[in-house]
Amino acid sequence: MSGLFEINSLCSGYGQSQVIHELNLTVQPKEIVAVMGRNGMGKTTFFKTLVGAIKTTGGSIKVDGKNVEQMEPYQRVENGIAYVPQGRMIFSTMTVLENIQTGLPASAHGKVPEDLYELFPVLWDMRKRKGGNLSGGQQQQLAIARALATNPKVLLLDEPTEGIQPSIIKDIARSLKEIRDKRDLTIVVSEQVLSFTMAMSDRFLVLDKGRFAYENTRENVDEETISKYLSV
Repeated sequence: MSGLFEINSLCSGYGQSQVIHELNLTVQPKEIVAVMGRNGMGKTTFFKTLVGAIKTTGGSIKVDGKNVEQMEPYQRVENGIAYVPQGRMIFSTMTVLENIQTGLPASAHGKVPEDLYELFPVLWDMRKRKGGNLSGGQQQQLAIARALATNPKVLLLDEPTEGIQPSIIKDIARSLKEIRDKRDLTIVVSEQVLSFTMAMSDRFLVLDKGRFAYENTRENVDEETISKYLSV
């Protein structure tokens, strides 16, 4: 069955070192998929390959039926991929408003869609504050809002809970489900915190040494098996 986001036999790496080995993944519209795995198992390399920061050495990436694997990163954004990198990477000296505006298409003329502030009310309250003055959780909300400003079809989030206090992690999980429903968005999230992904994901995969070692739906997921892969 074809999906909104399709990855077939994807390979990538650094120089002569192949990190990602023939990954296959089909994600349906409005599905939230969690890619779990320990550090060093290839999650960030996988996501950077999807957005074009690392070149594919084999395989294909399709968004809504269109091949994007040969495209530059900005072209992938234009074709519906948005990315929230590990560590958030917001512009600390720019205001919240200016950060969000960097994600807007030219046709928006700098006007932020109101539904973004509805999803993240704290960003409206802090829109004139410098990004570097926000807490970790607020910066993560800002990074997600900036990505959503591009009107994506697929949202990729790399380790969104990193450095965020547990009480805020639950809020982010709830926000992502709300975003999925309001914007008909497909979401793929890379993560190590199982409680976070259990709160929102429809399907789970475990990446182990650049290959998918486990896959299951939420109804049938075996938390114990995933936990074994996540433990060192």
